[in-house]
Amino acid sequence: MDNKQQKLINEKLEYRQENKKLFFKGSLVAIIIALTPLYFQIYKSVPKSKVWDTFLFTYESIYYRDANVAFWILTGKVVPLFLLTIWFFTCRHWWYHALLVPICLYIYQGMGVFNDDILYFDEVNFLHLVPVMIVIIPSIYLVRARIFNHLNTVDKTTQDLEDELTFKPKTFWGKVKQYF
Repeated sequence: MDNKQQKLINEKLEYRQENKKLFFKGSLVAIIIALTPLYFQIYKSVPKSKVWDTFLFTYESIYYRDANVAFWILTGKVVPLFLLTIWFFTCRHWWYHALLVPICLYIYQGMGVFNDDILYFDEVNFLHLVPVMIVIIPSIYLVRARIFNHLNTVDKTTQDLEDELTFKPKTFWGKVKQYF
């Protein structure tokens, strides 16, 4: 066997190993998403009393009727936030930054679940999201304009355009930095 054949065999092995890793990661994400209905049922493990004592913390429900109701409301905010976050980090479309607006909304609402001093919390959250929207919406428009400019002026293939607009980092922190 010569070097050329050995090189081809090594490349095929590396390709298979990479595909196995990607398949495993994809399967893990799919299982986590498929278990979503169970996440909505977590609140049922919280007692229906004003005070909930665990070995980690003690929660006393002041605004809500009991701790169970508070955690029912919290799961209604955290589970969609979790799914939107997965979508944000796995989305390959040019508009994925638009997902930051509902993500910020759910973070804000989730923080408000335990803020007992605000009576009508969901009514004023739009004003707090305006700064996020001021940054996100123009940036999405600029990316869209750049894409259409390239499509209309330069004869490039779709792959060339995607390669130009995407940066594929090798590390986890590189991926996180890519999104921000």
